[in-house]
Amino acid sequence: MRTELWTFVIWFCAISAFATAASAQDPENARDWIALAIERICSNPDMDGLAAQTALPGSWLIEETRQPATGVPSRVSMRFAMPGGAELSLQLRLANGAMRQFRASVAVPNGQNLDPRLLAIADGSCVVRSAREIREGQEPFVYLDQLDGDLTTLRWTETLQAPWPPGEDPGGVRVGLVDSGLAYDLPLFSNRLARDTDEVPIGYDFWDLDPWPYDGDTSRGAFLPIRHGTAVASIVAREAPGAALVPYRYPRPDMTRMANLVDHAIAHGVKILAMPLGSRKATDWEAFASALKDQDILAIVSAGNDGRDIDENPVYPAALNLDNILTVTSADAFGRLAQGSNWGGASVDLMLPAENMDVTDFRGASGTASGSSYAVPRLAALAARLLAREPDLTALDLKNRILERAVPSPFEEKRLVSAGWIPDPEAD
Repeated sequence: MRTELWTFVIWFCAISAFATAASAQDPENARDWIALAIERICSNPDMDGLAAQTALPGSWLIEETRQPATGVPSRVSMRFAMPGGAELSLQLRLANGAMRQFRASVAVPNGQNLDPRLLAIADGSCVVRSAREIREGQEPFVYLDQLDGDLTTLRWTETLQAPWPPGEDPGGVRVGLVDSGLAYDLPLFSNRLARDTDEVPIGYDFWDLDPWPYDGDTSRGAFLPIRHGTAVASIVAREAPGAALVPYRYPRPDMTRMANLVDHAIAHGVKILAMPLGSRKATDWEAFASALKDQDILAIVSAGNDGRDIDENPVYPAALNLDNILTVTSADAFGRLAQGSNWGGASVDLMLPAENMDVTDFRGASGTASGSSYAVPRLAALAARLLAREPDLTALDLKNRILERAVPSPFEEKRLVSAGWIPDPEAD
């Protein structure tokens, strides 16, 4: 009994000393924990969670998952509580039991939440090839630093969140951009943002529930944002130069918030919603459909890029049966359905050229992009120009004006879309 008590005291003191030395808010401790995990666990892919807990002083195993659950796993994930309230997450990607890639990340406490701080990605030889650190600047600035394998040397910095740029309301038809957000601090957009009477831009982040919908879909991880919205918005900005932009970051964590997004847009005079996004789950879009139904606002949505007939295998919101939705897919310049783009004789209204489109990305760099996501802004820009000429059009009138422009494709004999092809959506 005395020996067991003495062992417990030594163990408790060791953890307490480590906890005292380690502040969860100190980036250096995040680096130390990640370096220790790579040293002791990456080189031992057979190690289970309890053995890993022993190898990480002061840690406590919270969760361990193996995929598949039986046999030789191809992916192992572990999560540990660390001193000071931080969490260390490990992911082992394996091939026939051998390490292929090792990821280690640390999240630190922020009130009741845990904020991602540092990620390191090592190869099969346990050599760190890249690292990413999320760093807060003066509110609301948040940055993503790309680091070298030493977890310290800075390669470059990306913006995750920024304040609104100053400016005045540009007037014009208000187009809501529902996507991963917008790099609204780029010169291309800073003077195109719809603003309220205090000259504050109107957009909102329904993902994080804050006023700054900066471009970044973090569904695959906070350190690996997908930047989609800026490229899409650049087409609207170019093809509808008189439109005022209202950026929204869509609510991936809780899609019932789409109803709040629609209500927000209507309350702020948005007449057109450009929505190049979707999912296979109809339940994701129930709140959106309920809020949109019978409202005087036109939602332009993408058919998707799964290379399938969405009459047979629906994608939402494209397949919603609402009068004030227009669903569009991508064609090449000759009117042929683009490779990989979805179709549907009942569910998809139009196709228009949206391959190899010139876009501006979140860095302000020029590039090209293709797919039904980029057909959406072309159609939204057309809608904005039409509405600017006839501002009294209802959403249904506007939809009909657009459908009147459709013609049969000279290359598609099957009824791939219900209305047809718009060869040149920029033509007035």
